[in-house]
Amino acid sequence: MKIKYSLMTLLALSSINAEEISLEAVSVTATKIATPTKDVSQSIAVVDEQTIEDKNILNIQEAIENIPGVNAESSTNSPSPRLIIRGAGLKARYGVREIMVMKDGVPLTDPDSFTRFDFIDMQDVSSIEVQKGPGSINAANTTGGVIQLITKSVFEGGEDRIKIGVGDDGQKNVNLKVRGQLGEKDFASLTFSKRAIDNTWRDHNDFDATQVSLKHGHIFEDESTLETEFSYTESNMNIPTDMNASEFATFQETGEQHNTSSQWQHSARDSKIFAINTKYEKEIGNVLLKPRFYFNTWDHFHPVTGLINDADDNSVYGTDLELNYGHEAFGREATLVAGVTYKADITNDAKKYQYADIDYETSMVYNPATHQMEAVSVIGQTTSNDKGVLAQTEDSTTILYGTYLMETFSPTEEIRIDVSTRIDKLSFDIDGFKDSEYDYATGNYVDVTGEDSIINVDEDYTLFSAKLGAIYRLTNTTNAYASIATANQAPTGSEIDAALEQGITLDKSTNMNYEIGLKTRTENLSLDLAIYQNNVDDEIVQTVVDERIVYDNAGKTKKKGIELNTVYRVSDILDIGGSYAYSNFKFDEYSEKVRGSLVSRNGNYLPYIPKNQYSLFAALRMENGFKARVTTKGWGSYYMDNANTEKYEGYDFVTDLMLGYELEAHNIQLNVRNLTNAYYAMQASKDVYDNVSYKAAAPRSFMVTYSYQF
Repeated sequence: MKIKYSLMTLLALSSINAEEISLEAVSVTATKIATPTKDVSQSIAVVDEQTIEDKNILNIQEAIENIPGVNAESSTNSPSPRLIIRGAGLKARYGVREIMVMKDGVPLTDPDSFTRFDFIDMQDVSSIEVQKGPGSINAANTTGGVIQLITKSVFEGGEDRIKIGVGDDGQKNVNLKVRGQLGEKDFASLTFSKRAIDNTWRDHNDFDATQVSLKHGHIFEDESTLETEFSYTESNMNIPTDMNASEFATFQETGEQHNTSSQWQHSARDSKIFAINTKYEKEIGNVLLKPRFYFNTWDHFHPVTGLINDADDNSVYGTDLELNYGHEAFGREATLVAGVTYKADITNDAKKYQYADIDYETSMVYNPATHQMEAVSVIGQTTSNDKGVLAQTEDSTTILYGTYLMETFSPTEEIRIDVSTRIDKLSFDIDGFKDSEYDYATGNYVDVTGEDSIINVDEDYTLFSAKLGAIYRLTNTTNAYASIATANQAPTGSEIDAALEQGITLDKSTNMNYEIGLKTRTENLSLDLAIYQNNVDDEIVQTVVDERIVYDNAGKTKKKGIELNTVYRVSDILDIGGSYAYSNFKFDEYSEKVRGSLVSRNGNYLPYIPKNQYSLFAALRMENGFKARVTTKGWGSYYMDNANTEKYEGYDFVTDLMLGYELEAHNIQLNVRNLTNAYYAMQASKDVYDNVSYKAAAPRSFMVTYSYQF
């Protein structure tokens, strides 16, 4: 498909006559200045407060799963998503990588690009912005894009609320929001949430969380403001196992997952997090100063494959010193945004333990010394997540600091230009000692001695990103845009360590993204089209060597895609819409190590990413208070491995339903997820030894919610 023909097709839409724009969302973060999304020179999606409330969103993936180009699924049916934007984040075994996540301008992503979602209270979020692709001035050491969570400012008025929800499978939810004025210049708000789910349809997958947020705001005599938030989270999440092919077949028949053959039956993540952030805003002439400071301390108990992580002395602190300068260029309004950032992530005396309670079994293992198969005792399954022998200790300090700059100006009435850049320095200092480790080849714990027992990572990366974007106003309702952006992505500390054990030195990756698109906003229509090509050099990919997961640079990958998102207002009470993403992601140059030999994957598709992805929705809000919303989604087939030897068929028309009624201050609604009770995999994979594994998506569930505003 030639790009010019795609643009010509959509240009026909610009002939739609409209007196005003009424479906326009406003981005408050893409350029750090409140800007209509139609005037942002990149693909950006906004999930508004009404959608969050209608869908009763409790987890981040539920909010963004229908955005084209975003792959968001949870293997735990809790706040632990696998999140990928245009292929970025694919390498992550757990958590989220390569994507910057922020809340009210404060980064939640660690300097090495890892994000923990367990301390995000989605019931305190009023809107979400997703910026796709590299080059954002918000994105330090991230190439996939930026997710910005926006909560209601303590200075904003609004009704207080209590919300109570109950559902099947032990679902419970309580949420309270109150706000008050303490004096003429002081304001405060409190948000409390407590929720739980049993997930009894599979073993070892219950979850509960308690979250509290307290905000205080003060307005000074010169109209400058200071807003501070204190938050605390206690989260307990048991993580279910994968399934093999026969176990997945049983799940597809019964919707149940029990007694799997996995060794590691007791994975979990129990965490406690205290966070504080404060932001000050002051205008001095044409300059707006916006310094921010933040700190959090956390501990977690995190049994995973092979070892139990126990870390109780972790702290993250940082600052973002930003200024906005309004001025004139070419005789028109222009804005300069500049700032410096610093962030440190410090962990002291983190420990890893062997599992204490294990059932062993006999297995035939090849002994290279004797060239014979021998019967040995291997780990069969864990029977608890109690800590056993201390295996490893580690101290780490990761520091990221940098500066950013962006100029936005209009050389003519029809053209808007933005030019931005940022430069960051990332340093890893990791020291530790290994007494033992889990050996994937033998299926057992082995002692570690000599130089192999020493953990020593001392690496620095200089990271550069830049973007040149232009918006051209075709008509009063339609803009065309084009952008070129580049950014670097550094490996994480654990990836560097795993690679060094195999004699591999990881380089940073380099993304170069080319994008064009159209954005139409009329009285009844909102439509976005993006066409992009993202070339990645030295992409960091996950592979398996001697049954051990390691990381390597993939040479070159090329990612091409088309994304379409539209909403049409049929009447004052009915909106319909949908999205579609076409993703053609391939390795240009990559050789994967298989059983000691390098095998070319040139021309192969990247695994897990479906070539076709869609969603559809209809939302009804009647004057008598009745409301309804139906959403359906589908993923096309995708390859399960780098070798492209097997495909997972994907799924179609997985549907969610909301029915509700509002009467004055009262609201009651029923939310049903996976209405048709489809039994499918949220992830299917295959390793170089032809072992397949599946992670189950949640079957049908429902929750009834009542809320009262007072």
